[in-house]
Amino acid sequence: MRHDRAGDSPLAEDVLAVEVSDLTVAYHTKPVLWDVDVTVPQGVLMAIVGPNGAGKTTLLKAILGLVPIAAGQVLIFGRPLPEMRHLVSYVPQRGSVDWDYPTTVLDVVLMGLYRRVGWIRRPGHAEREKAMEALHLVGMADFAKRQISQLSGGQQQRVFLARALVQDAKLFFMDEPFQGVDATTERAIIQILQRLRSEKKTVVVVHHDLQTVPEYFDWVTLINVRRIACGPVREVFTEQNLRAAYGGRMAFFIEQREEGC
Repeated sequence: MRHDRAGDSPLAEDVLAVEVSDLTVAYHTKPVLWDVDVTVPQGVLMAIVGPNGAGKTTLLKAILGLVPIAAGQVLIFGRPLPEMRHLVSYVPQRGSVDWDYPTTVLDVVLMGLYRRVGWIRRPGHAEREKAMEALHLVGMADFAKRQISQLSGGQQQRVFLARALVQDAKLFFMDEPFQGVDATTERAIIQILQRLRSEKKTVVVVHHDLQTVPEYFDWVTLINVRRIACGPVREVFTEQNLRAAYGGRMAFFIEQREEGC
């Protein structure tokens, strides 16, 4: 049994980190997700994959309550999201952030602590120390005083990951964290995500590179408006399911997989 916060009732080890049931999301009456069921156990590193327009980001946002749902239910650790929001951290797509906003790297990371300290009280020494520890973990401590707009795309992504880490969440959602980053940054990010998993935390990632799914993740959800499959990578990341999700576009990838075997 693990506690969701000091003094709260403990989290049962067998409770699902995420449980999505019969989820439908529509934009202007057009379904973007249709009757989707997804279950994510605690302590896994899960990829959400599918073709462009499949609803991957929409699924993430629907789980987080950032877009309205037409039907269905979402539970986080067995309860509605508002009751468990303090256990959840979110890293959006880098392209959705206004990087011209005049703020420093350290201040961006400190924003991850506002839920704890409040928006009125200024972060103190303890909060700044925690933020610097997170920056050190992602290799960005030397850039603490730099303006966020002056960083490269990969460096900005590391800073946003540090902001997520300081929240002490148990469940992390990340939308395309590897997009537009160099190979060194990608390796650094996946090492941090795997470390979170080793600490029994759950990480859900919208991911586009099918080649790295078996290497990076142990759980996967394939969607294309509807859920195609959800479960352990070794069981559901199959040619049949990939063809169901991607159709004829899978021929090149499958040939590459076979050549690599």
